Amino acid sequence: MLATILLLAACGGGHDEKQETAPENTSIPGEPASAVPAEGAPADADLSYTPDASAKPPAKPDAGIGTGDKAIPAAIQGRWALKEEDCTARPGTDLTALVIDAKTLRFFESAGDLAHVRERGANRIVADYKFGGEGETWDRLMLLGLADGGKTLVRRDYGEGAAAEPLRYRRCVA
Repeated sequence: MLATILLLAACGGGHDEKQETAPENTSIPGEPASAVPAEGAPADADLSYTPDASAKPPAKPDAGIGTGDKAIPAAIQGRWALKEEDCTARPGTDLTALVIDAKTLRFFESAGDLAHVRERGANRIVADYKFGGEGETWDRLMLLGLADGGKTLVRRDYGEGAAAEPLRYRRCVA
């Protein structure tokens, strides 16, 4: 049971303290979730995106993924967590931690590899990821954007199984 909950959290359908009061995902499978900026996002943060419903994730990652304009922006890379205590928890007990490098998102029991960049700026990226974890694989379109002067990472998932609301991670400092 715990493993299932953790897997869902990694792909955007999990629960945490902030998500307990969030409404259930009411989007129609295959339809984009609402593209509203995250609550509390600064007015100058562009955290909206409307996906093209006809665009399908690539069968394999684009050539050059993880380098240059085909990498997750350096400002987004690092260690993030939904819960403050997971920033200092030892590996294996940090259930809400997210570690991001140039081409991979690493969650507690899953990881997503960057496959195709749709939009990119210094503080945001909209991209397709190929995920795997606990013997399963799936594709996910995701927006990652910085808010609060880079202290907050807003994650917005799109498509079937996506969370109805954006997730807000805090930056973990070493």
